[in-house]
Amino acid sequence: MIDYFSQHLWQLWTLIGVICLILELTSGDFFIMCFSIGAFITAVVSAFVPSFIGQIIVFAVASLLCLLFVRPLALKYFHRKDEDRPSNVDAMVGRKGVVTETIEAGGFGRVKIDGDSWKACSENDEAIGKGERVEVVAINSTIITVKPC
Repeated sequence: MIDYFSQHLWQLWTLIGVICLILELTSGDFFIMCFSIGAFITAVVSAFVPSFIGQIIVFAVASLLCLLFVRPLALKYFHRKDEDRPSNVDAMVGRKGVVTETIEAGGFGRVKIDGDSWKACSENDEAIGKGERVEVVAINSTIITVKPC
């Protein structure tokens, strides 16, 4: 049994590569992908290098080289507009919603955006009636500022 595994280590390296690719789907930062590439390279090299220690060295070197050279290129190519993309609460600005509780002049009301209810105030301290469509123009803590659209 051990003899079989020692003669077919390429299957182990291929399995490690596939598992690493699946794990990469959860992160998206191209870190685990480098180990996957290293495992696939080692699977090919295992046909020529019968020593398991030699294969581990190939895996380590290939993964390290991939981390140093491939990952920065992948990050640059796939994440080139990340600095311009707002996230979390900043992404609320520009979104549209419906007033669910009248926004009183100079006061507050409630606006529903994508199923979430937000405390809201009007941009010009004007009253906005229930059912009107509004657009988010600013956000301060948990209170959004809206204008009719």
